[in-house]
Formats: sequence, structure tokens, C-alpha cells
Amino acid sequence: WLGEGKAYHCWCSKEELEEMRNAQLARKEKPRYDGRCRSGAKPRTGVTPVVRFKNPQEGAVVVADAVHGDVVFQNTELDDLIIERSDGNPTYNFCVVVDDHDMKVTHVIRGDDHLNNTPRQMNMLRAMGVDPPVYAHLPMILGPDGTKLSKRHGAVSVLAYREEGYLPEALLNYLARLGWSHGDQEIFSLEEMTALFDIADVNKSASAINPDKLAWINQQHLMRLPPAKVVPELRWQLERLGVQAPDDAVLEAVILAQRERSKTLKEMAEASRFFFEAPAQYDEKSAKKHLTAESAAVLEQSKSVLDALPDWAPATIHQAIQGQAEAGGLGLGKVAQPIRVAVSGGSVSPPIDQTLSILGREESLTRLDRAIAFARR
Repeated sequence: WLGEGKAYHCWCSKEELEEMRNAQLARKEKPRYDGRCRSGAKPRTGVTPVVRFKNPQEGAVVVADAVHGDVVFQNTELDDLIIERSDGNPTYNFCVVVDDHDMKVTHVIRGDDHLNNTPRQMNMLRAMGVDPPVYAHLPMILGPDGTKLSKRHGAVSVLAYREEGYLPEALLNYLARLGWSHGDQEIFSLEEMTALFDIADVNKSASAINPDKLAWINQQHLMRLPPAKVVPELRWQLERLGVQAPDDAVLEAVILAQRERSKTLKEMAEASRFFFEAPAQYDEKSAKKHLTAESAAVLEQSKSVLDALPDWAPATIHQAIQGQAEAGGLGLGKVAQPIRVAVSGGSVSPPIDQTLSILGREESLTRLDRAIAFARR
């Protein structure tokens, strides 16, 4: 390009460029390089030059953007961009142009904060004698406060969202819906998004991230995905808590029991810990209310009724507990809640019949014995 007159050496010092900038600001002009070395400046002793691209000085660049439509930039507004620094390293805008050409890139899809770089890159591509690719500049994602998304808004990396318990399917669904829609449909599988997505339907305006909406979408995917597909992520979350979960079949049962009350897998793992480790202690408020001397007798009867069951399954467990309550003239909660605290350590769990079924006969009865002893202390 230097030999073809498409680029030139610029010998201006940092002080000279700063003086140029300050003078332009004083005149309330947009700061830009004024091209003083464009026609051939003499080399200066002790100065290593940069190389600038000789941008056209007439006409306009029309970016036919797939999202924003035609965006026009006058060449008079574009100064001569540095393409090689004084240390010999090429600059970003020059590198991406060469890389896009070498890699035969046909579509450049990126954030609209790069839109202003595009006319410069298009002029350099044309100087190379090649047609520019198709450009599509997507709207930015903003934080809940309307400012550019950053670390101060919380999780911003994919791994951080995984640690918080979000499924990849849910994160993809949410990100796609931030700037694109297909009627009133909110929940999409990857296959549906692939089939329905059209870049021409992307919104032009930026969208603010809504953590509550993301959590809702995540729960919808938890509800819809086959439990077997969720198992690896739940196991990973449990391992992060130091819990070694048993076989996949147990985890699938836990997912089915917990997914209606869990927005994230992190929540699910924390709420499901008692399935794999007996609680070290009871929730104080729950124990005070449900593990009393009076409830000890109810728990003993529950243990006896449950121990006699020929089939340890949710339906038979439910019938046994309901039958005990009716026989004793008690509300179902008077029987079920003490059992729940006994086996889970607190007053919140999936339905007690599902909970006991997952825990298994032996573990359930062992925890009931412990709770009876606690209540009689």
C-alpha cells in the first residue's frame, strides 16, 4: 500500500497530535487527524513513523446493514486511520480486515458499538480490491439500570451463569429473545430457534437484561427438558457443594420432585442436599413447632405404619400417612409436617410421599428414629 499510494508514513509526534486535538476542541470541531503528512512528509530524526491508511476524501460509504438498513457515512468525516504503530505492530481495524479476507468471511455479525468502525474497514477492503462481507450489527445488552452490561451488574460470563445454575438452553433462549421475537412465543428449543431465527427480524434498539425473566425462562426449561438431560448439571452443582450424589435414577427422581419449586439448578441443589446427607441439625423454628413431646407419639405411629408397607412407592406412602391422620382424627399436616422436619431438617420439601420414596425405606426410618429421640429429649 505504501508503494501504491494507498498508505503513507506519518511522522507527527504525540505532542504535535495532542496540540492538534486541543485546537480542534477549542474550535468545537470533532477531533481527527488533519492529514498533514498525507502528501509526503520529510523523515524526522529520532522519530519512528506510524503508517496511516489514505482514506478517500470524497463520496460516502453506505453500510448495507442487515439489522439497521442502509447507514451512510461521509468520507469527509473519516480521518486517515493508523494501520501500523511505530513499534511495527498492526492495529485492530487493519487486522480484522485482513483476517476477514483471508478466512473468506461472508457475514460479520457483531455488536452495534462496532458500527462506526465499519466504513473504515469497508474502505480498506475496497483498497484491497475485494467486496466487503454482509454486516449485521446487533443491539447492545444493557444492565437493569440501562447502562452497558458490565461486571458490576453481576454475572456476565457463560461460566458465571452456569455456576448460578442456569441451563445452556435457557441462556440461549433468553439471549435470543432479548433482541428478537417470533409472535408471542417465549420458550424455544435450540432446534426451534435455529429454524425460526432470521437476522432481519432482530430489533434495532438495545435491550436491558432482566434477571427475573431469565430465572423464569430457566425454570420453564427445567420443567420441559427430560430429567436425564438435566442430571449432569445437577450433579455438577451438588459436587460444588461437596455432595457426592448416587446414580442417575435418583437424581432424575429429585429433579422431577424439585423442578416446580426451583428457578435454578443452584437452588435445586441447595434444596436437595438432604436427600444425600442426613441434616446435621434441624431448623430451630421448625423443630420447636413440629418435633415436640406430643409429636413424638405421632412420629412413632408414622414409623410403624410406614415400616409395615409392602410396597415403598409414593402412592402407598400417601395412603398410609392419610390413613394415619384420618384414624387419629388429625389434619394431614399434623402427621406430614413432623415427618417432613424429621427427614429433611426443615419445613419445606417436595410432597412428603415423593420425598420418602426418593430417600428409601431404610434411610427414612432411620431419620424418623433420630427425630423421635430428639422430640423426647
